[in-house]
Amino acid sequence: MMHIFTKSLHRLVRGRPHLRALHRIPCLSQFMLVCPTEATCPRISRVCCPPRQVHSTLLFDGGRAGLSTNITEPLTLSVGTVCLHGDTTHRFLLTQSPQPIAADQQLFMDRLQTCNTSKQVLRLLQSASVMSDMMAAAALHRIADLEQETHRLRNPEVLQEEQVREICCQLERKSTRLTDTVLVSGLLAGTRLYVDPWSTLMVRLISESQERLDQGRLTVGHLCTLGQALLALEGPGCGMLHQVMDQVRQQPPSDWSLEELIAVYCLLQLGAGIGGHYQELLNAMNAHTVSVAAELDPAAVCKVLSALVVLNQTQAVPLVISLCKNSVSHVPRFSDAELALVLAALMHFGHSERFFVEALERRIAKTAFTAHPETVSKAMQYFGRRNILSVPVFDAVAESFVYRADDYNTSQITRQIMPYGKLGYLPPNAALLFRKVEAILQSRLSQFQPRALLNLLHSCTLIERYPLNFVAKVFSPYFLQQLQEQGTGIDRIILSQLTQLYLTVKLECPFYTGPNLHRNYRVKSFLTLGRSLETQVDVQLYNSVKAGLIDLLGARSYFASRVLTPYCYTLDVEIKLDKEGYVLPASSLEDVFKRIAVCIDGQKRFTANTRKLLGKEAMKQRHLRLLGYEVVQIPFYEFETLSSKAAVVEYLHKKIFPHSYRLSW
Repeated sequence: MMHIFTKSLHRLVRGRPHLRALHRIPCLSQFMLVCPTEATCPRISRVCCPPRQVHSTLLFDGGRAGLSTNITEPLTLSVGTVCLHGDTTHRFLLTQSPQPIAADQQLFMDRLQTCNTSKQVLRLLQSASVMSDMMAAAALHRIADLEQETHRLRNPEVLQEEQVREICCQLERKSTRLTDTVLVSGLLAGTRLYVDPWSTLMVRLISESQERLDQGRLTVGHLCTLGQALLALEGPGCGMLHQVMDQVRQQPPSDWSLEELIAVYCLLQLGAGIGGHYQELLNAMNAHTVSVAAELDPAAVCKVLSALVVLNQTQAVPLVISLCKNSVSHVPRFSDAELALVLAALMHFGHSERFFVEALERRIAKTAFTAHPETVSKAMQYFGRRNILSVPVFDAVAESFVYRADDYNTSQITRQIMPYGKLGYLPPNAALLFRKVEAILQSRLSQFQPRALLNLLHSCTLIERYPLNFVAKVFSPYFLQQLQEQGTGIDRIILSQLTQLYLTVKLECPFYTGPNLHRNYRVKSFLTLGRSLETQVDVQLYNSVKAGLIDLLGARSYFASRVLTPYCYTLDVEIKLDKEGYVLPASSLEDVFKRIAVCIDGQKRFTANTRKLLGKEAMKQRHLRLLGYEVVQIPFYEFETLSSKAAVVEYLHKKIFPHSYRLSW
């Protein structure tokens, strides 16, 4: 046994400098070859500085908060592989046979999942008369589920508990006899519990895993579990991990089971595929997953979409479309956490599907008062990003916000309110809604991140709700300095928001007497490439309107295009009139009595599913009127119905000069 282990240890440390020191500590090597007593495992429970971990973002507690089942009944199982010895201590004997009967093992697993504290897990272990190695490993994972935080355990003392120590001792002592499943699962559980990677338990499990990896006996599922543990211990540069991935690639994805396919996606997402590694494998997986998308359950759909986001698979659009299409039937069955991740992925890829949206509307409208706040926030954010005005959802969320907002964090508050401004929609309870927003700002203003606060206040002004009590704070040098210090500093869109907020206060709240925005923070134009406070004019629609205006006015010189005003807005078309109502040349600077701003509103200036102007476009037209322009709106849905040149000219005449007769010219 000593010869086999020493040979395995030598093989393990080759290429892994952080483990080579094991050879140079005689007392440690000798200690590792001695089976610890059942009373104590000297190094298993010591938690050192946390090893390198690769974590995905956790949004929820997985629903555990709603579980309160206490385990009070002793569990009586048939003769199995892990037996209690006497009345004072456990003496587990981990072997592959005989196993507990399936019903007993399933009963234990079911009760394990109902435990929502580590103490309940320990009581369950104490009450078990026999236990398999699979059950023991599952118990460690459940404790990790309940105690794991970022780079630490909530209660590290749980590793000192007798039941945990005894399980770890037996996993160490019988490592060569463990099944492949329990071996890699136990190693992963050790990393999740932050067990000292230098402990005899972890070294023996890694050594045995290396032996079986060299023999090529691990399945794809086992390789993925082992890979996750190696990522937690050493990160993506681990040489043993490269060996794992080489064996994963030996079989084409079409030969894997669905569970193995999802496991490989998760492994790549956790770090193995970061930075474009194994892209060829990913391409093959993405192509295969399109063909099996209809067979994936809700959890699998969520995991694949999340992996595609983390791995930045922008070329996998056919897979995203297929997953979205097949998710329609899953929308009612997604957990809150899963639905939030699915929506985040669809926003990342910029995709929406009509039947998916309808299913989402039905779910959120019914569950706005009971769903997790993050799920409601993601749903509102999704509708806002896709410019989808769902009146039932927006009304339900507005009602729930009044009652639940005190329990929301500031990010959730901002993301739930912003879509109302972006889509220019006021719910029936608008007075109560914005009174609640104001109350939250009064009590929790310091908790808002500067950019989140600016986004929230700017969104309110889009729908004519003016947060004057807080504008003075936004224009203060202290707040502007905070904006500069956050993230990448003050970018163009932030300056545009500040400028438009300032313009709104001056135009729509003339009684405001607070501080002004310093000229260094004002922009000259709201129209910029990419994200902008104005929507670029639709070129095809503009050309059609331009041709009609030439026929109507007689020459191109009688109107100007894309005119930047002194007030930062850009006019699609400007027409100047004198005091008598005659059209002046566009170049004329004198005798201008009236200016007509023609807004050529293409489809992108409206919500995706209605003919309602977006909030920023409605504000633009509102401000232009306050600045003295006569605003004429040419919406796409009216202009597209015109079938002839004469009809276009007649339409434009009625729109621009509704009170004058048209002369023949």
